[in-house]
Amino acid sequence: MIIQRVVLNSRPGKNGVPVAENFRLEQSTIADTIQAGQVRVRTLYLSVDPYMLVPQLVNGRLSYFLGAAGITGLTALLGVKEKGHVAVGANQTMVVSGAAGACGSLAGQIGRLEGCSRVVGIAGTDEKCSILVQEMGFDAAINYKKGNVAEQLRELCPGGVDVYFDNVGGDISDTVISQMNQNSHIILCGQISQYNKDVPYPPPLPPDIEKIRKERNITRERFLVLNYMDKQEASVLQLCQWIQEGKLKVRETMVEGLANIGAAFQSMMNGGNIGKQIVSVSK
Repeated sequence: MIIQRVVLNSRPGKNGVPVAENFRLEQSTIADTIQAGQVRVRTLYLSVDPYMLVPQLVNGRLSYFLGAAGITGLTALLGVKEKGHVAVGANQTMVVSGAAGACGSLAGQIGRLEGCSRVVGIAGTDEKCSILVQEMGFDAAINYKKGNVAEQLRELCPGGVDVYFDNVGGDISDTVISQMNQNSHIILCGQISQYNKDVPYPPPLPPDIEKIRKERNITRERFLVLNYMDKQEASVLQLCQWIQEGKLKVRETMVEGLANIGAAFQSMMNGGNIGKQIVSVSK
């Protein structure tokens, strides 16, 4: 029996950008029969993410366990609950960067479900912004590639920002932090704009932004979902319930074929996906 696998062919370097050519597809042969104590598995879907780490629960969509009902959904839910300090009736405004990605698209919806009165997303295309508002219930969305983000943010969040779900870091995050309120909270989920740079994690803020953070007592703590695995079971059940009830909308960008995993990873890192980037390997 012939099997295929994807291996890392080369590395982009400390300050390089990953491309499809960094990966290669290999074939090998295994025995057609299995021995006692062995099992044979078939891969259906693969997830590509910066971190790489019972069908009826998600309406038969097995791939959801790689995303909305898996580690991605857990990151969004537990990030909002554990670091966002969202409270029903507190009239909080949440801003989500990388809002059309796998985690951001869920985080904004969860923020609303948990009690935020206003949710604004930041994404990189008009299509993504439209999906956030029309499909996922965001109040508004900003295309950061058009116009002045700071001005748009002031217009859409006139009362300032109380909770910031940060997926990107860099200039966008600096702009959001400068408009955050006293005693507000940053959910430090990801810093994708900084991943291909030789900088510490989490990346330090520019001095003027760090001064604002300290003066306004804005929390910005590293968030690792694996530190909250005691809440995993209850959280997955909550996510699945919201999916079944139609309260949590899920988007996936599907690529066919193991040979395309490198291209899928590159596309995801460049914002080519809407929702979760999935590689379908077999049916």
